[in-house]
Amino acid sequence: MRAQGTVCRTAAGRNLPRGTVVQHPIGMNEPTTPKPVHPATSIGHVHLKVADLDRALAFYHGVLGFEITLRLGQSAAFLSAGGYHHHLGLNTWESLGGSAPAAGTTGLYHTAILYPTRAALADALRRLIAANIALEGASDHAVSESLYLRDPDSNGVELTWDRPRGQWPKDENGAVMMSTRPLDLRSLLATA
Repeated sequence: MRAQGTVCRTAAGRNLPRGTVVQHPIGMNEPTTPKPVHPATSIGHVHLKVADLDRALAFYHGVLGFEITLRLGQSAAFLSAGGYHHHLGLNTWESLGGSAPAAGTTGLYHTAILYPTRAALADALRRLIAANIALEGASDHAVSESLYLRDPDSNGVELTWDRPRGQWPKDENGAVMMSTRPLDLRSLLATA
């Protein structure tokens, strides 16, 4: 469906109705950018739709320890670590009282929260144990160690720390090799 008078200009200078899908001239098997994104680029924050703001805050603030930087009544809150404006946004704008997506649907697999050290990840595990929050998994990926769980809205959460890059295993061509082995939780807890 076309909106009246709304057009966009292609690289070739043609005007097309806004929303028209234009096939990229480069084949699907070829790179679509001339160079990779800048290496200092990172994911800044995640904003989650939640059913109950207080329940979500009890988890992200009360259990994991993120600081509330701004709260907008019962509709939204922003949380951070270390004084950043926000790493997490939580809102009920479209989800108040809602339920989690059904299994087998698309969406966010998990949010990964990166801790600076193994000891900090161990502290997170202690917090989960104290709050009686079950893990869905715990893995040693050779480059990182990770804890997997669900937040109160059934969003997947990965709590992780990265080993120093110099310790990452590599193949004969220098490519990073990841794996999935069980994580020794007793060893992790002994770190804190």
